[in-house]
Formats: sequence, structure tokens, C-alpha cells
Amino acid sequence: MTNFAMTIDGRPVAGERTLGVINPATGAVFASCPDCTPAQLDAAMDSAARAFATWRLDENKRRQALIDCANALKAHAQELGQVLTQEQGKPLKNAIAEIKNAAFHFEHTATLPIPVDVVQEDEHSRMEVHYKPFGVVGAITPWNFPVVLAVWKLAPALLAGNTVVLKPSPFTPLSSLMMGQLLAAVLPPGVLNVVSGGDALGAWITAHPVPRKISFTGSVATGKKIAAAAAPDLKRLTLELGGNDPAIVLKDIDPRKLAKTLFWGAFSNTGQVCTAIKRLYVEEEIYRPLLDELAAVAQSVKVGDGMDPAARLGPINNRPQFERVIELVEDAKAAGGRMVTGGQRLDGPGYFYPPTLVTDLPDEARLVAEEQFGPALPVLPFRNVDEALQRANATHFGLGGSVWTNDLARGAALAGQLECGTGWVNQHNNISHLTPFGGSKWSGIGYEQGTWGLAAFTQYQVINVLKS
Repeated sequence: MTNFAMTIDGRPVAGERTLGVINPATGAVFASCPDCTPAQLDAAMDSAARAFATWRLDENKRRQALIDCANALKAHAQELGQVLTQEQGKPLKNAIAEIKNAAFHFEHTATLPIPVDVVQEDEHSRMEVHYKPFGVVGAITPWNFPVVLAVWKLAPALLAGNTVVLKPSPFTPLSSLMMGQLLAAVLPPGVLNVVSGGDALGAWITAHPVPRKISFTGSVATGKKIAAAAAPDLKRLTLELGGNDPAIVLKDIDPRKLAKTLFWGAFSNTGQVCTAIKRLYVEEEIYRPLLDELAAVAQSVKVGDGMDPAARLGPINNRPQFERVIELVEDAKAAGGRMVTGGQRLDGPGYFYPPTLVTDLPDEARLVAEEQFGPALPVLPFRNVDEALQRANATHFGLGGSVWTNDLARGAALAGQLECGTGWVNQHNNISHLTPFGGSKWSGIGYEQGTWGLAAFTQYQVINVLKS
């Protein structure tokens, strides 16, 4: 097995203990990572706090450092991608694309302005609003896109002048540990520390007295725990949590032209996308034709080991999530759901589950009401748009949603009635670096991406000068 090191104060650090990392394509341990101790976490926090004193001072150096980070990722995209595929399961082509996308986010973030807003100036006074860093940021990241979602946090946090202690998911720690070592070569010691461990480590980070900001991406349940743990010392929070995204398809659209786009909107990354289509509402007149087209796409897609160039979909990432998808599909069967495709785990080792389309489900079925985060999609007919909107909004989630129609003005108006952070028309999962990304309701607090994501890693300071 290969061992991977944490990065603390710019140096590789082994663990007193290790955790096995499972390849979801085989279900077997293929590598190990350090299991960070409380003392090692203290060392990482102390290092970040020391580095903050000088890192915050030179904005131009920080911008160049982000470019250097991007170049480091691009130079090692192939090897990082291979490790990412082995630990996460996604096809290698997609893993390499994730690394390159992460590099792009470093590059783009390096161009974002950190303004000084002059809100008033006259002969008597000058009032300025400055954007100041918090200090040390704790970043806790998920297992579905472990590299790029880490960089969504790292790039703006570092540009703003913060230092970071990053904790990846215990299911996918290796690519983040590798990234930590690569970026240690281009960042001053302590600016980025990467630690690995189980769920207890995330709780330690959240409760630790050093960080002034926690940025977390993951489940609603864990997000609530983080919010509670951060309350005693009033840490600032960004929580990017789960979604149960609806897509509403109107009858004026051609099912044959739409099926592939809808399929990948739901099943990309084996359905393990926070903004994936998780409930598909289809107007009755085209319900059966669209279902047939979706089934044809599902049956044409190869599911397999991400290292197989022919595989379009990899395994579910981990056993708990694999078992949850199985549980939700079995519950759907018990509720009267009909399996149009899939519906049973694939034979052999690993956490493979085929793309599963389910019909004839009540809205109360768990597969409809809960976030499945996997390759199982309920396809639900509706009679009128008001009904579809009511059903789409009848959830605690509010991350994204989409409307599909040839009438773009109507589509935009309907998307505006979805209770969510992003409403798409004739697309889904198109998350832009130019707009804020976040959710309403239980889907999160705060925003990532663009100038809004950068501002989330700053606090305002007003400088009010009396001239006379």
C-alpha cells in the first residue's frame, strides 16, 4: 500500500495511526492516510496562525501564489487524477478534468478585485469600507468532488489574506493530501495545512479556538452539527449543504432532443452531485415518450471501474452511501414504484449500482422526499404547471432547480418561482464562476464563487476620517 502524508507548517507529517482508504470499484483498501491527532491539529492551527501575520500583508504576492498553485495542479493533473479515480470512483477523464477545473478556479480567483469602497468623501470627511481577512479558516470538504470543491474554498480564502487548515473527507483524503504537498512547494509554510482523519477531526476543527471561519460542504445533518459547534465562540460560517433539485419539463419540448441532457443532469458523477436533478416532473402529454427516451439512454451507458476508458459512470463512492441508495430504491418498490431501468446492485465486487429510473411513486416516498445522492431518479407526471411548482417547492431543500421549455420567457418566469439558490432554464448543473452559488432553506448558509465567494472570506472594516 502507498502511504500519504499530511502537510503541517509546509512539511510532510505522518500520523501516529493510519486509516485505510477503499477503492470503491473493488471495495478493498488500496492505500492509507494519516489519522490526525489533537496535538497534530494544534500544530497545524498554530502554524496557520503564525503564517497569517505576514501572509495577509502583500496582496500582489498572494495573487501570484494562486497562479503558482494553478500551475502546480496542471503540471500534475494526470497523477492527481489517477489517485482521485482510485479513491472516488469517477472515470479517469472526469477526474483529470476536475483537477484542471480546480486549476482554473485558482487562476480566475487571482483576477478578482479586493476593493476599497469609498462611500463618502467631501471637505469634512472620508469614509471607506475595507475587506479584511478573518485569520485562520477551517475548510471541511466532501467526497464527491474532493479537489475542486476544496479549491472553491482555498482560492478565495487565500487571496483574501486568510490561512487555511483543510480537512478532506475520510473517504477521499488522498488527492487532497497530494495537493497539499504540491502546493507546499509554492506557498509559504503554514499558509495551507492539510490534515486527514475521521469524523472526529471535523468536530475538533469546528470547536478549535483558533479558526474564526468554518467553510463546510456536505450533508444537512452534519451542517447543523457544525453550526451548533461553531456557536459558542461565534465563528463565521459558510455551509454548502444538500439538495433535492427538481426539474420541470413542459410539454412543448421534444423528448428525443432532451433525453441525453436530462439524463446527465441527473446521473453525472453517478448522481453524486449536490445540484443533480433528483426529482423529474414531466407534463403528462410527453411523460411516456420522455421516459422511453431516458430508458434508452440509461441502458446504453456503461457502468464500470473509472480506470476503464469505456466506463461512463463509476461506482458509488462508499459503502454507507451505497447502502442508502439500495435502501431508498427498496423503499420505492415497497411504495409501489416501478423500476423502468436498474433497481438492483450489479454483481461482483465494488459499489456498483446501475442508473435507475423509477415511476408510479407518491410524493411521500422517500426516494422523492429525501436526497438520494446516487443513481436513482424518480420520474413523476404532472397535469398543470401550478401543481408542478407546488410539488417542486414542497421540500426543506432549496439548492437548485430547472425548467425545460421552448418558451424561454415563460421558462425564466417559472424558474423564478422555484424556491432555490439557482434556477436554470433548459440546463442543469451549470454552476458559473461568475455568479454566487448557494442555497435557500436547509441547503446552506452563505455563498461560494465569484466576488460573492471572495467576500465570504472577508469581514468589513470601516475607516472613517474626520478632515475638519
